[in-house]
Amino acid sequence: MFEDRLRVGIIVGSTREGRFARTVADWFADQAWQHPELEVDLIDLAELDLPAVMPAAETPQLREFTARLGAADGFAVVTPEYNHGYPAALKGAIDLAYAEWQTKPVGFVSYGGISGGLRAVEQLRQVFAELHAVTVRDTVSFHGAGECFDEEGNPRDTTGPAAAAKVLLDQLVWWARATAEARRRRPYS
Repeated sequence: MFEDRLRVGIIVGSTREGRFARTVADWFADQAWQHPELEVDLIDLAELDLPAVMPAAETPQLREFTARLGAADGFAVVTPEYNHGYPAALKGAIDLAYAEWQTKPVGFVSYGGISGGLRAVEQLRQVFAELHAVTVRDTVSFHGAGECFDEEGNPRDTTGPAAAAKVLLDQLVWWARATAEARRRRPYS
């Protein structure tokens, strides 16, 4: 067991009524909690009262949100694909912070129809590059997501998704340790 556990912020990117996001996010958070080097902060955008317009007025909810991002060593974004893209609520939340994302790794867990949300992920990689974040290569993707989970919210395939989650989490840990060390040695400006 590692004494200096890393904090991963798992961001639930959908706020729609009847969304499937929490099924995927709760499963992934459980995978992250099982990783010996991680502690988890599940950041569900549907549970936050964030400003909807920019520039955002400073509110207690916004301060709490950016503090949680600032305290994270890395992130996993759980996103659906809506109309070949990611949700507007997710983009709005990303844009509410800037320095809190910088030099931190971001991984992706996506779900959707035939593409499994991968088109949304590719767009998010461009957004996070502009925020000076590092996106990890491997993802977890659920194609035809509604059929991938049973009634209890567990993946029907008990090996493939768990193996993909382990790869993603190991990459997040590596990059989080590397970027934290780099920030300690030389602050990013």
